[in-house]
Amino acid sequence: MLKGISPLLSPELLGVLARMGHGDEIILADAHFPGETFNKNVLRADGLKIADLLGAILPLFELDAYVPHPLAMMAAVPGDTLDPEVETRYLKSIHQTNPSAAAIERVERFAFYDRAKNAFAVVMTGETAKYGNIILKKGVTPIL
Repeated sequence: MLKGISPLLSPELLGVLARMGHGDEIILADAHFPGETFNKNVLRADGLKIADLLGAILPLFELDAYVPHPLAMMAAVPGDTLDPEVETRYLKSIHQTNPSAAAIERVERFAFYDRAKNAFAVVMTGETAKYGNIILKKGVTPIL
């Protein structure tokens, strides 16, 4: 156990976050997402909710300041509706460390899958919210 690092972050996830470079993307996927279909680097975070993982990751992870939308979620398939509470929960966690974060971009389902193919990693969570997946694009860590 390390001081100042959430116990929700496994050693494997910490290693992935540390190895990611500027512009790399990581997907925090809901329990329904076909992670292994689209990406070879899949980590498990079963039982964890995405809002909680966002709260644990974002104090350590710089969002990309050079793109309009460093955060993206899947858009609803035509005929479906989004539960606005899902994004509200995520934004609450995001704004704890990134109060001026850009709006979350909504990405069409198959375009989201294409991004999953190129993502650095996919973290499979216990999130059961429909359309609960979120992409984080890593930025440059400021020099202290």
